[in-house]
Amino acid sequence: MTTPPRDQARLGIVLGVAAYSFWGVIPLYWRLLHGIDPIEIVAHRIVWGLATFVALAAAMGAWPAVIRAARDRRAVRVLLLSSALLSANWSIFIYAVSSDHVLHASLGYFINPLVSVLLGMVVLGERLRRLQWVAVALAAAGVVQITLGAGGLPWIAVALALTFGGYGLLRKVAPVDALAGSTVETALVAPVAAGYLVYLAATGRGVLGHAEALPVFLVALTGLVTAVPLVWFTAAARRVPLSTLGLLQYLAPTGQLFIGVLIFREPFDVHRLAAFACIWAGLAVFSADLLLFQRARAVAP
Repeated sequence: MTTPPRDQARLGIVLGVAAYSFWGVIPLYWRLLHGIDPIEIVAHRIVWGLATFVALAAAMGAWPAVIRAARDRRAVRVLLLSSALLSANWSIFIYAVSSDHVLHASLGYFINPLVSVLLGMVVLGERLRRLQWVAVALAAAGVVQITLGAGGLPWIAVALALTFGGYGLLRKVAPVDALAGSTVETALVAPVAAGYLVYLAATGRGVLGHAEALPVFLVALTGLVTAVPLVWFTAAARRVPLSTLGLLQYLAPTGQLFIGVLIFREPFDVHRLAAFACIWAGLAVFSADLLLFQRARAVAP
């Protein structure tokens, strides 16, 4: 018996909330690995992530799609670039958590949707609607505000937004689905990551073979931490409109914001409050424009 569309939509919303909520609390997990070099953590995440993606592809019958993607030279070139951007994004985010800059990481993911819109305009030739320009201007004002208040550009926020925006752009043009693409792009950088881990183990500086059981278990768990929310997100994307996912995505940086302020006790002064207020206003305008555009397209003949 097939599941009614309404139940599928409800399941999609639950899975989307689960994925973005997971990403919202992930700083708590990375803080458990405090003291381990962020580059080593990313290397573990790649290696263990590949093992998890391979297992998921086998369990979900996605191997034909993985093989097709691996044989497509254009797709491989795009995925090689996307894997480099994703690795950079992971490294910056983990560094932000370990260096008490979770608020800047939250800021980066708040402005990411607007950066993606700008990248679409510059790279794909897409035209921005009037309200989108207003949203981008408000976000820019927020970045300027926090720059003036902190005495310098919030490079962590900008770098996270640019790397993840660029990653999303590349995955949009890559002719592969989510699981197959993630498996191939992880496999492309896994040899480098594995070689780095072997080097660290041989020189006595890595976690493997030189640490207690708990850190080893936590770095091995990075594969599941990487893959599980992605599977939830992919399943949600198949069941709910992109406009709904676009609204749910703000759960992740909101969770990071609360963790940074309430748990990690990072300063949230008037300059940061003003900056976030500008960006929240921009996101409100952006979301309203998205909903209006979706509604107009739905009723158009």
